[in-house]
Amino acid sequence: MKAPISLKRGTVAAVFIDLQEEHRQDQRYLVEGFAGILANVQRLQAAARQNHVPLYHWAYIVDLDKQDRPFHPLGADGKSAFSDKSDPLTEICHEVAPVNGEPLLIKAEASAFRSGPAARDLKSAGFEWLVVAGVWTEACIDATVKDAVAKGFRVLLVKDACGSGSAAMHQTGILNLANRLYGGAVTDTDGACRLLAGESVTVWQVEGSVPLRFSFANAAELYADL
Repeated sequence: MKAPISLKRGTVAAVFIDLQEEHRQDQRYLVEGFAGILANVQRLQAAARQNHVPLYHWAYIVDLDKQDRPFHPLGADGKSAFSDKSDPLTEICHEVAPVNGEPLLIKAEASAFRSGPAARDLKSAGFEWLVVAGVWTEACIDATVKDAVAKGFRVLLVKDACGSGSAAMHQTGILNLANRLYGGAVTDTDGACRLLAGESVTVWQVEGSVPLRFSFANAAELYADL
């Protein structure tokens, strides 16, 4: 269902997941429409900074010297096939990188909140809502959002500031999350920026259990209606 919400000042943080150069430079891990996603993220970050909403940035870095991953995919050089600690393409894209001391947090798994102190620290700071954007929708965004909800946060998922390897992967990833985004909401960049500015905005909120029964034929239409 769609209903109006507003976000109380001081209870909101903005979370940006894995907006790294490999997703526009490494042919294996290109995100479809990444330039547009980065542009939307820039708008979202500007709105957050203008309205004194704290920004938190995450990067996925794989260090197989410290992580026991028996089935992890490897390249011909024996290093991680993606996000290896030695790969310069793990850098955050310059136009959405942290500024003025905003924290850049390193995660060694899909979720930003599966382990480590981040969720506890955000809770202790009094944040109730997390505005989430980044890549890949069905992987690291999915894992981060589900763990955030499990730890008691309300998530505002900004659908057009997220992306994946294809539109189909992204759209079905968003629909899957929307079906189970208890306590949270889905909106687009325009709506998120207005919410960060203190406005009331009509957004998608889940009602009941798995209300969006999508198929190959109607997934794109349902996604557009969120």
